[in-house]
Amino acid sequence: MANSCSAKSIFSPSFTSKSQPTSRSSNSSQLLSFLHSTNPTRPIATFKLSSSSSSSQYNCDQKQSLSRRRLAANVISSALKTAESRETKSFTEDDVGSDQTRPTILVSEKLGEAGLQLLRSFGNVDCSYDLSPEQLCEKISSCDALIVRSGTKVTRQVLEAAKGRLKVVGRAGVGIDNVDLQAATEVGCLVVNAPTANTVAAAEHGIALIAAMARNVAQADASMKAGKWQRNKYVGVSMVGKTLAVMGFGKVGSEVARRAKGLGMNVIAHDPYAPADRARAIGVELVSFDQVISTADFISLHMPLTPTTNKIFNDETFGRMKNGVRIVNVARGGVIDEEALVRALDSGKVAQAALDVFTQEPPPTDSKLVQHENVIVTPHLGASTKEAQEGVAIEIAEAVVGALKGELSATAVNAPMVPQEVLTELAPYVVLAEKLGRLAVQLVAGGSGIKSVKVVYRSARDPDDLDTRLLRAMITKGIIEPISDSYINLVNADFTAKEKGLRISEERVVIDTSPDMPVHSIQVLVSNVDSKFASAISENGEISVEGRVKYGVPHLTGVGSFEVDVSLEGNLILCRQIDQPGVIGKVGNILGEANTNVSFMSVGRTVRRNKAIMAIGVDEEPEKETLRKIGTVPAIEEFVFLKL
Repeated sequence: MANSCSAKSIFSPSFTSKSQPTSRSSNSSQLLSFLHSTNPTRPIATFKLSSSSSSSQYNCDQKQSLSRRRLAANVISSALKTAESRETKSFTEDDVGSDQTRPTILVSEKLGEAGLQLLRSFGNVDCSYDLSPEQLCEKISSCDALIVRSGTKVTRQVLEAAKGRLKVVGRAGVGIDNVDLQAATEVGCLVVNAPTANTVAAAEHGIALIAAMARNVAQADASMKAGKWQRNKYVGVSMVGKTLAVMGFGKVGSEVARRAKGLGMNVIAHDPYAPADRARAIGVELVSFDQVISTADFISLHMPLTPTTNKIFNDETFGRMKNGVRIVNVARGGVIDEEALVRALDSGKVAQAALDVFTQEPPPTDSKLVQHENVIVTPHLGASTKEAQEGVAIEIAEAVVGALKGELSATAVNAPMVPQEVLTELAPYVVLAEKLGRLAVQLVAGGSGIKSVKVVYRSARDPDDLDTRLLRAMITKGIIEPISDSYINLVNADFTAKEKGLRISEERVVIDTSPDMPVHSIQVLVSNVDSKFASAISENGEISVEGRVKYGVPHLTGVGSFEVDVSLEGNLILCRQIDQPGVIGKVGNILGEANTNVSFMSVGRTVRRNKAIMAIGVDEEPEKETLRKIGTVPAIEEFVFLKL
């Protein structure tokens, strides 16, 4: 699969790289951000059946890819010029003497007094609440920083109305769904959040809802205030000895688990990144998703809202739960299909639910879910304690002031410092790195999670001449972001990986190829895990995926010990099959009958008429019935569907 090593192999310890000196007062490094949508789709007319292909097949693709690379270069160049023009105007501690030189900081929603005092010590603070979108657009052009909570929508229109003056947006809280990250990136505006200060408050609210739900506190209170005395109706259930499943074992989830253990509950958890030793330290068992939902008496949600977790609790998921399960959600409303939850409550599959968050906030007044007799609701109060509000205010104020001084912190969600020449050269490989990370994490099975990842770069260049910080960060982004609320960039990639117990090591292998390409191939190896697709396991027992950039387009070139060649666009189906005639046609017919468009297909095998891997690129996500039919083809031994 990999090219042979001709000279030497260099190993770089985890989280080490050769840093380049930077200065705020010079133009040697620029404030840039990842392009979050670096994979524009393209039509592909070629149906590829082998790893070899004539150059004529790629002529059209090559022109399109060159056009995309020019577009990326233009965006990068524009961002660099913007950063250059601002660098001479950046604020330092010596500039804060007069109102004319002090930055203007707009606070559009209520912030704790301690945070406001910190902001006033550095700049001119304008507290203007309840602004309409039009008023915000009018005011923003005279502001250097904007601090919001969840109510203010920082749209593209707002960012463009700033006319280049706005340098930082601070979100006083964790989620940044209300900030247009792509638009902020394009205009060179840094976005920071405050992810840690409300941890205890959210955990306490989760425990409060579990207890209130178990003992029907809200319903009994409403009944008494209506003049009734219904002791027999509101008989609760004990929490002692019950199994609580914590979905997402991060900061909040682990604090909920710790408190639930103190109440005598048996706690299990599911989180692909939770360190096993941390879970064991508080008596929590990490298990698979299927085991969690099938064994829990109570389920407490602490997962982020991502494309992977969107409506992950639906009719099918509820159907696999124990009868009479109880569900608490203080995370994100969108992880639950609310209509499906109503059906589960009506049928008795779900006995009760306690919800602090909703898909639409505030929810409609006639919401069946809100009005349901077996549901307790609160208006997004997870972080609403005096202590948490002050902590968030201080955390976001420190991040915003630091950004205005030209400093970057681990809470920055969209802006690394990258030299222009490095970003320009590595731009085609950025998408490849993220896609390989996404593939690797989706191939992992079981509840143990990813702990160790090795990245192998094969290149003709001397290892000291290859700056891989950006590529490593993008691989980390691909591994962590699909099932996490973390936003990964060059600034926080290593920090976030360490925080999640993920060790990333790098190896640079010198091979005999063209030095004009900074990287010949990238291989991602995941150790000490099981795989959903056994053929992805290499001879060394690691999940292995490898890829290259061809004509500006990322390609998957290796899975496990098998060679493949398929464009990493759309989605991917991997099948291990007996190498015999007719298999490709049967699978193609199944996809065709389901109106699923195939963009690329490649078959790699070890020995003729023995085993082979078929990689199929598809534009749409096939229906479950379509995938089931693929699995019934006699020659197909295993298969997996992967989202890119």
